[in-house]
Amino acid sequence: MNEDTIAAIATALGEGSIAVVRVSGPEAINSVAKLFRSKHDLREAASHTVQYGWIIDPQSDRRIDEVLVTVMKGPRSFTAEDVVEISTHGGIVAVKSVLELVLRHGIRLAEPGEFTKRAFLNGRIDLAQAEAVIDLIRSKSDRAFQVARRQAEGAVSKKIFPLRQQLIELIAHVEVNIDYPEHDVEDVTAELIRSNCRQVREEVNELLQRSNEGKILREGIVTAIVGRPNAGKSSLLNALARENKAIVTDIPGTTRDIVEESVSLSGIPLRLLDTAGIRETEDVVEQIGVERSHGALNDADMILLVLNRHEELHEDERKLLQQLKDRSTIIVVNKIDLPEKLDTAEIERDYPSERIVYLSAKEGQGIEQLERAVTGMFFSGAVESGDITYVSNTRHITLLHQTRQSLEDAIQATFEGVPIDLIQIDITASWESLGQILGDAAGDSLLDQIFSQFCLGK
Repeated sequence: MNEDTIAAIATALGEGSIAVVRVSGPEAINSVAKLFRSKHDLREAASHTVQYGWIIDPQSDRRIDEVLVTVMKGPRSFTAEDVVEISTHGGIVAVKSVLELVLRHGIRLAEPGEFTKRAFLNGRIDLAQAEAVIDLIRSKSDRAFQVARRQAEGAVSKKIFPLRQQLIELIAHVEVNIDYPEHDVEDVTAELIRSNCRQVREEVNELLQRSNEGKILREGIVTAIVGRPNAGKSSLLNALARENKAIVTDIPGTTRDIVEESVSLSGIPLRLLDTAGIRETEDVVEQIGVERSHGALNDADMILLVLNRHEELHEDERKLLQQLKDRSTIIVVNKIDLPEKLDTAEIERDYPSERIVYLSAKEGQGIEQLERAVTGMFFSGAVESGDITYVSNTRHITLLHQTRQSLEDAIQATFEGVPIDLIQIDITASWESLGQILGDAAGDSLLDQIFSQFCLGK
């Protein structure tokens, strides 16, 4: 348990109905009690109750704010310590005044993520659950939130723990065989190693198979909308954003710089980049915009190449079609509400039908087809988030790959006649890699790196 008591504002700064100052640590209740005036002594309040009163500056007896104070005694709190939450009036002045008063009376300002870090260090949650908290805060879609919520509840941990248990039992068996070889035969032990390692490997493979989908739900897809001027790129961005974010005119070359917008498409978060029309131009400003379009093209996870159905295919578009056919590209044939002049046979030779979408961005027709194309490109079937356990954290994915490699090395070693005491090294390595996901033996530098990403009050 930590010896010092910490405090921070737990709500976003700005105007609102209430704001919350969170205090956690062994002196949380006693310290706040000295500043709180009510009919009842805060130190005698039952856990998980709310008390009405005033925060008072004890030196001047001046009232700071009318508040509600919630008391949660450890270990039945988020940090597993005594926690007090002071609900003040919303607004910057009121909540900062209360926090400054609290900090003047023996309580220090919390570091970023320190409340969650204490929950981890005090054994209330493991590291995988702690990391999911920040994903909850940063979720960009309902499905991303649901995935993060399941991880925060321990969905990933519940998958990892029995695998570690299976491996530690295998390690124990190998240890017995090493110490008492007369009670076992090496051939039996080798088969046992192969069987157990294969079982664990299959479970790890299952988690890794959906890890790319989980990572997409967590981080989103950087999507570049490219094409020639006046193809309807800005209209497509506005249709997906469901509001007029980009200027749309009949004049080619309206977009000179990259316009960004975050949207959720069938529960998949997309970071849309509406780029300048790609063409040869003498306009210096437009040239800069075209250069930036090529840069966005190179950095994008997915590309929406917009073609104008009302115009014949241009040489610039032919070059783009060839350049992008090996990338995650969806061809958006726009302006289906106008007479057709585009020969689509040339497109269909290089792109399968599921990667070609026909729509009218201006009229909002065909957006559902685009949603299905995006889902089909990145997900094996429909996007799900109910009972499926997604691994979305890059650190976890890396450790799962390390686990699988160690297991494969152990399996291969059994066929090569490697002594079991050496095979045990690979088994132990896989057990340790899984343990790092849960935070076993996590170093201070790793913890500092993870929790520094959090806001002050979390």
